[in-house]
Amino acid sequence: MEKVKLPIKVDPARCANKRLDYQGVYAAELMPRLAESTQGIHGDIDVSLSFGTDAQGLRVMTGSARAQVTLQCQRCNEPFDSTIESEFTYTPSRENAEAPELPEAYETFEADEFGEVNLVQIIEDELILGLPLVPAHENEHCAEGKYDLSYGNIPEAEERPNPFAILEELKRK
Repeated sequence: MEKVKLPIKVDPARCANKRLDYQGVYAAELMPRLAESTQGIHGDIDVSLSFGTDAQGLRVMTGSARAQVTLQCQRCNEPFDSTIESEFTYTPSRENAEAPELPEAYETFEADEFGEVNLVQIIEDELILGLPLVPAHENEHCAEGKYDLSYGNIPEAEERPNPFAILEELKRK
């Protein structure tokens, strides 16, 4: 399959009415905040987007994004390569309109004065949110992983009587 460059801005209402699907790439240079959050981006960012209308009649944009990045291990401070993936569903926010209750999985976005949204910013935000909080190698690949401090089984603690059980008995009387 040929990699196609995706548009930077789209009109989500028009795309949803036409039920458009996009599959392609964004250049890593378009995502400077993601590059600053990592040690580097390898290659292009793969993106798949689908526009349509859901069962409630809301216009939605669903999609996924994948990027190959280099992160710094927080145990051994060595760089390692990782794949960041994100799946998302967005719907345009409606001002001064009585909208049905949004499903929990939906995020909202606001269109600019021309009714368009910047897809690059949305994809970059999603990938940044997909970064691990504490990047680290797997124990087998990390120089410091051999110092894992959990050994053997931890014995179960004795079950002590509840100090409020006496109050519960008095309440029953």
